[in-house]
Amino acid sequence: MRIAIASDHAATDLKAALRDWLMEEGHEVADLGPDEGESVDYPDYGFKLASVVADGTAERGIALCGSGIGISIAVNRNPDVRCALVSEPLSAALSREHNDANCLAMGARLTGIEMAKACVTAFLNTDFADALPDGTGRHQRRVDKLSNSSS
Repeated sequence: MRIAIASDHAATDLKAALRDWLMEEGHEVADLGPDEGESVDYPDYGFKLASVVADGTAERGIALCGSGIGISIAVNRNPDVRCALVSEPLSAALSREHNDANCLAMGARLTGIEMAKACVTAFLNTDFADALPDGTGRHQRRVDKLSNSSS
């Protein structure tokens, strides 16, 4: 799978650990930055991540900052992206199953590496569970409304 990962300065260590682990797992990973030590603004990296997921360059995205909150808000500004802020695997799986989330956000100050890996594993291994093959099921109908501000 093609995965993009981005963070702010508070999450560069978690980003590097997840990037390396994902590559070991056989995924193609685009690290959108920043490098360790740079003080940066999370919206810049959230917008960059959302852009590559929205245009299909990456199939999924992982967004990280100190709490996960700020970068998840930035990523969700793009109407073609659904970013779920999670701290445990069940929420990560449900974000895919019910909401067809294409980005996952976590907080480096709140989530350790093993829990982060468990969340990413659940996120990547769970399919969107729209029950009807024609796309008219309850989940797809609701996901469609997320990108349509007039609903």
